[in-house]
Amino acid sequence: MMDTHDQAPVGAEKSETWLLRKPLCFWIRLILGGVFALASLDKIFHPLAFAKSISNYQFLSEQLVNLVAIILPWVELILGALLIFGIWLPGAITLVNLLLAVFFTALVFNTARGLNVDCGCFTLSATESPSTTWYFIRDTFFLLLSGYLFYRTLVKPSQRTDE
Repeated sequence: MMDTHDQAPVGAEKSETWLLRKPLCFWIRLILGGVFALASLDKIFHPLAFAKSISNYQFLSEQLVNLVAIILPWVELILGALLIFGIWLPGAITLVNLLLAVFFTALVFNTARGLNVDCGCFTLSATESPSTTWYFIRDTFFLLLSGYLFYRTLVKPSQRTDE
């Protein structure tokens, strides 16, 4: 005789494997969405410190630095939420790719100019920042993820609709 306590409830197996069966694009969306949302928080709470970080790149005029310091973190937060919740994906993925390309270009440009600029990406604290090599590795990884997501979502979408 079978003990009913040893049997899984009806539908439990399906719910346990639901996350395991999600496609790669789903997980990449969550990772990039989390990265963008997390990166925005310190900037939102400390816009002056973020403006100083942007100013160190020596790209923008002072008026644009302040405007970017106020707007960019909110754009990052919104894009992160859109990716996480799977809303307006074509636009969100395109903008994330564009932002990551701009961030990477700024990193390359300043490295070529000999400037060692703390990116201010995730924290604006005055602690010792990671090496430029780490920024290149991290940003390349994010670009690869976002490029794959762009390709799979916009260039060559699959037949699955749950991505």
